[in-house]
Amino acid sequence: MSVRALWIISHEKGGNVSIRFSRRFSTVEHRAKRLAGSSYVAVPEESTVLQLLLTELGLSDSDKPYVALRDDCLHCQRSPALELHVDSPRKGILWPMLAISHGPLILACLPLVDAPPEPRPPLANLLSVSQGLTLLAGLQTFLLGLGSKPDTEGLASRLAMLPSVLLQLCPLGTPLDVPVQGAPTMPTVPTPAGNQKQPAWKTGLHRGRAVVNVALKETVRSMQYGNRSRQDLWDVYGTVTCKCEVEGVLPNVTVTLTLPPNGSPLQDILVHPCVTSLDSSILTASSIDNGDGSAFSGPYKFPFSPPLEPFRLCSYTSQVPVPPILGSYQLKEEENQLRVSVTLKLHESVKNSFEYCEAHLPFFNRDHMNVVEVKVSSGQLDASKEKNLLVWNLGQKFPKSREVTMEGRITFSGPTPGPTDPLCTELTAYIKLYFKVPDMTLSGCCVDQHSVQVYSSAKPRIATSRELQSKEYFIWNSTGELVDADEPAELELSGPPEILPRKATEPQVTSGRK
Repeated sequence: MSVRALWIISHEKGGNVSIRFSRRFSTVEHRAKRLAGSSYVAVPEESTVLQLLLTELGLSDSDKPYVALRDDCLHCQRSPALELHVDSPRKGILWPMLAISHGPLILACLPLVDAPPEPRPPLANLLSVSQGLTLLAGLQTFLLGLGSKPDTEGLASRLAMLPSVLLQLCPLGTPLDVPVQGAPTMPTVPTPAGNQKQPAWKTGLHRGRAVVNVALKETVRSMQYGNRSRQDLWDVYGTVTCKCEVEGVLPNVTVTLTLPPNGSPLQDILVHPCVTSLDSSILTASSIDNGDGSAFSGPYKFPFSPPLEPFRLCSYTSQVPVPPILGSYQLKEEENQLRVSVTLKLHESVKNSFEYCEAHLPFFNRDHMNVVEVKVSSGQLDASKEKNLLVWNLGQKFPKSREVTMEGRITFSGPTPGPTDPLCTELTAYIKLYFKVPDMTLSGCCVDQHSVQVYSSAKPRIATSRELQSKEYFIWNSTGELVDADEPAELELSGPPEILPRKATEPQVTSGRK
């Protein structure tokens, strides 16, 4: 639910009627224009809105006994959801205009109706109406306090606080909360000091101890076939996430990424809109172009003015010579049993300290798993016969040789559960690896704690972290037949979409094993 516009009107008997506060949300208005299409009616000027609203509420033209738009018996007023008939070159009706009149104030708002204008939906079906009334009621309690007629100075001070309150309670026109009943005259949200204007995207200010957290996470994906006729694939992409609690309206923070001397340059870099300036050479490095060895290799400095909530500062890809874990999977079928042979080798450049490391071997589309006679050189093996799944828990370390093996046979019995499908048979059988390595990245990229600069009056506490995690890390069976005689080749070799290297959903770099 969102609000297109909001008005606070002062109306006292015998006094002048005026708009004390108004706020229009251009992003919501743009959405309203797209939803309504040709039947879109723009919100008119403030003076026009004031006159139409007073007429609809019966508070204008008191000397006239009859006003057609107000008093005609064919006009059925559905208070507090009013209709404002706009008399403009593009005539139309603004609906539903919500209004609450209490004491000296009239509070009104125009919620966004996420439904076709015709036929008009019932009010009871519109969530935006109930939430809009809740917002108005909360603002009424905030402005008027517990009484119905506050002193002039108290009302003026609360109206002055309203812009800061709405930044927190209704950022960009989307109500998140209502002011607390009986709110004090002092603002509950820190307001900017001096003449510096608080941007609309920043819903409040931080007060307290300055803290900056920077987390670097790299994700590796791999497709290993163990076949010279098919090239192994892998890619690495990283993200830098920040959470900055720093005082000031637009504080300045700089985060620097560094690479080892022999590290490959970062590519396909995308940055958050809050980044204020950036070297053009950082953004031009692309994994699609053939590198000529002259690509920018850092350090990569990102100056920015952070929002209050955690956000992704940047993302990137990196070319690495080999995947972190090399694997070989051989699955041979003999009558009603399978011979399994697996070898996994941790590359010497990878830190041998895992938070977790597991290998899953599914055997779907077969008879029920009966006898499992499989031995592993390291870790523990769990056989889930109900799911036809082997889970090899490798623990937190590889042995000193950095190589582990699995050998044995699996016997199946009983009817095949469900429809027959070629997946997980022959060349479509696979191992999926799940692992996380703390305090390490495959590209060598890191955030030095001392390189994080915060331009603030108070010295901040800075915390940095990094990790490497797998995603869609597959090792395919290297033995078996290509296809059955009556099956098309595309079906046997393609596999489901979720286990193929994705090209568009994430930044991707592909390289071949030399």
